[in-house]
Amino acid sequence: MQKNGPFALAFHTLIVLFVLAPLIVVCLVAFTPQNTLSLPWDGLSLRWFAAVFHHPDFVASFWNSARLALFSATISTMLAVPSALAITRYSFRGRDALNALFLSPLIIPHLVIGVAFLRLFSFIGATGSFGWLVAAHVMVIMPYALRLILAALNGMDLSAEMAARTLGAGEWTVFRRITFPMLLPGISGGWLLAFINSFDELTMSIFVTAPSTVTLPVRMYMYASESIDPMMAAVSTLMIALTGVTMIILDRLFGLDQLLVGKG
Repeated sequence: MQKNGPFALAFHTLIVLFVLAPLIVVCLVAFTPQNTLSLPWDGLSLRWFAAVFHHPDFVASFWNSARLALFSATISTMLAVPSALAITRYSFRGRDALNALFLSPLIIPHLVIGVAFLRLFSFIGATGSFGWLVAAHVMVIMPYALRLILAALNGMDLSAEMAARTLGAGEWTVFRRITFPMLLPGISGGWLLAFINSFDELTMSIFVTAPSTVTLPVRMYMYASESIDPMMAAVSTLMIALTGVTMIILDRLFGLDQLLVGKG
């Protein structure tokens, strides 16, 4: 076992480096002083990071994505909590069909969903509306929140709730004082996954965004199709850094193991 230890460690290290290699290359290219996509052999430069912050379209698109992801993740989580409680705690006709309906956006290609929403918004005259864009994102990202909350409910010990009811607590009191605190790691993890998927959504957003509501992934796609320079690498590096900082903060506050598993 001791002889296999260093070999196994080296093998796992190579796998991690292979997986992270594209991200490492992108981050290095972001610091190049050249005008083309190249590694910074001649020294490091922050010129492309400064260019990002001086590009008004990228700044506006970032705030559009952040606002959209915040509203979409919050609404989808608020809908996922009662839906998960109904599916898990109650037995009624059509429960499995309802669960399949809520999770169906996971298996439907986002290209199909985007075209369908484009036709719908054109028919009702809602093209360019931020509110309808939020509704479209809610439908797509709600399954991510629902799955984690369902997992948290399935792994929850019901003895505390039963004891509270035995002592005369009402349903709302049981939910507010016992069920919700026990579900909080699952709810937080579901909200986080919903936020990330909404912020990163590209395929569907291409069809339903308007010039005033262009999100950051759509803006990056539009820019990359017209120009080839390290600015895209700088934007990607900033997003990687923002994601890393967010994960560190959540790990310190809740613990990523509890968020992802959904257990308190």
